[in-house]
Amino acid sequence: MLIIDHARHIEERLIAEINELCPQLPENAVWAAVQESDAGLALAAELDRRAALQNEPNLRSLADCVRLVCLPTPRDAVHFDEYRRVGKALVHAFLVTSRHAEQQLCCDLERFTFGWAALPACTDLLPKGASAALNAASLGSRIAEQRITAIKAAVWREAKEDEERRRKLEAEEKQAVPKEPASAAPESIPDNHLIVARLSSEEMKNPKLKDILGPLKSVINTPLPLVEVPPLNEVRNALVFEFPYAVNAIDFALSELSGRVTIRLRPLLLVGDPGGGKSRFARRLGETLGVSVWREDASRADGAVFGGTDRRWYSAEPCHTFLAMAQGRIANPLVLIDEIEKAGTRSDYGRLWDCLLSFLEPETNARYPDPALQTTLDLSQVSYVATANSLDPLPSPIRDRFRVVRFQKPAACDLHALLPAVVADLARERGLDQSWIPPLDGFECAAIAQHWHGGSMRRLRRIVEAILHERDVRAVRN
Repeated sequence: MLIIDHARHIEERLIAEINELCPQLPENAVWAAVQESDAGLALAAELDRRAALQNEPNLRSLADCVRLVCLPTPRDAVHFDEYRRVGKALVHAFLVTSRHAEQQLCCDLERFTFGWAALPACTDLLPKGASAALNAASLGSRIAEQRITAIKAAVWREAKEDEERRRKLEAEEKQAVPKEPASAAPESIPDNHLIVARLSSEEMKNPKLKDILGPLKSVINTPLPLVEVPPLNEVRNALVFEFPYAVNAIDFALSELSGRVTIRLRPLLLVGDPGGGKSRFARRLGETLGVSVWREDASRADGAVFGGTDRRWYSAEPCHTFLAMAQGRIANPLVLIDEIEKAGTRSDYGRLWDCLLSFLEPETNARYPDPALQTTLDLSQVSYVATANSLDPLPSPIRDRFRVVRFQKPAACDLHALLPAVVADLARERGLDQSWIPPLDGFECAAIAQHWHGGSMRRLRRIVEAILHERDVRAVRN
């Protein structure tokens, strides 16, 4: 970043740091005197040699910094290994830094890093007077131009389509509102409440609906509350405590609620490798926000099951989204669709993917025609969160309706941040107060670190459970 800003003290700082670690180094003195690329590369090679002899990684880092500063813009295959080595170091440093750096800094570092990686392939496109570092920043910006333009165009189209849908919906609502007699009093609905289902008194007495309406009478013709947005900083802190490796996904999900009064997330799809904790994160997201969570196993569901079955059939039941509302007695529950990519592809009873389109689209979910109740349901305030191991099996209409975020697996460096949350979660499962379980000591943490090197959260939980079990066994013996 100092190079991009044309700072003039970079070489002086490097020379001073090298002199502190390697006093009176001749190669350092030569580079300080002439500051030419050949002298810099000779200094970098000597630093590498000393790093290997002294087992000093700081010398290796300084060597890469010297190469970064002194390498000229590539014109042929000369110094290709030097460019490649700096590129590998930059990529590694970027992956580490991007986990905690702010978004604008990540964008600048990404531009420079991948601009440098592309230098040897773009020699004919680069100006001859500038250094390799300055050309890397310029080339990185050019690499991303088309992607940024495409994203801007997509955002503009989405905003325009949302506005057109909103206007069309408002126009249809105005046309659909029946004219009431002047003497009729308007229906009073409390603030932040919503009537999801309306049935006439005759329909409520219909014997065909007796079995269906049994558990649903309390949520039909009744204003259901919309859970309000809690303090987002408290929600974020609670989720970061449990999922310290998923800060980007947490911020991506919660940003949707900024400025809203009641909870409603646009469809969100968490994509990541198995065992990373996607399903648990989706459940805890809903629980931390204070809404009820309905879990749907996509591999066992089809369109007829999720979308509801007609009242003519003995197995008739409303759509599962309405059942989620009845379960939580709120109008804005969170519906978790687990492993959505594993939904069946047979169309005998309708594919789940096709059925979901009506629930995810604002144009149709506000007046969903339930086949069992044979009335329209207002499902517009429901939040849908899906998980998937891969996007490949999903059809494009489903991908287009979800906001997709990559859910990373935890790494070994996240272990100490994860252990308190895992112990707290296991205490909740046992029905114990966490204060009854002493924290893991140093030997126990070391044993866990020896057997868990990142990856599956399920494996980490099993290891911690085994250690707690062994602790209980020893306590009984003593």
